[in-house]
Amino acid sequence: MTTTQAAPVTATTDAAPVTVAIARRADPARSHEMVAWMRAGTGLAEGFPGFLGAGWVQNAPGSPEWHMLYRFADAETLCRWEESPQRHWWLTSAQGIVEHTRTERRTGIEGWFDPPVDHVVEMVTPAGVESVAPASPPRWKQAVTIWLAFFPLSLTATLLTGRFIGDVPVAVRTLVMTLCLTPLMTYLVLPQITRALHWWLHGQSAPWRAPR
Repeated sequence: MTTTQAAPVTATTDAAPVTVAIARRADPARSHEMVAWMRAGTGLAEGFPGFLGAGWVQNAPGSPEWHMLYRFADAETLCRWEESPQRHWWLTSAQGIVEHTRTERRTGIEGWFDPPVDHVVEMVTPAGVESVAPASPPRWKQAVTIWLAFFPLSLTATLLTGRFIGDVPVAVRTLVMTLCLTPLMTYLVLPQITRALHWWLHGQSAPWRAPR
């Protein structure tokens, strides 16, 4: 699997960060053009207020399947990007190269698991074929994944606050810990660990096992 910088991932509420996950197809022979096109789109999005990050992943080297992600601070800033003439120009520039197949919008920690309980899916399918959303990972696997992300962060924060601000009241130490841990969990640790455990969450073979 080929990956780039994380970004990224939406049911929308105005106050919550929104991640959009988009599946696209492109001729494997034009992979370099595809990467350049996605980088151009990310560069344009970076100029918009509320932009929190973007990234993309290819199913495998030489695969035509690509998954793109971008994240904005709320539904309003996301709407400004999606309705902008810059994005419209960017999308039209890939006509004949890129095929759009699916869009998902997610919010909150639930959004890092594919798919969340409440989400909007826009699926392009051939006429007469019913689209089916992929199954969500079992709740216990989601809980284990969150624990694996939270435990080392919580332990590290407890040791550091105990050493450097051990004399302050417990409530203040807890406030400092939660203010630091929440963005780290949401934007860094949880997306990394869900990507690493994607195969386990969805009942797939471990990536290091050679296919038979």
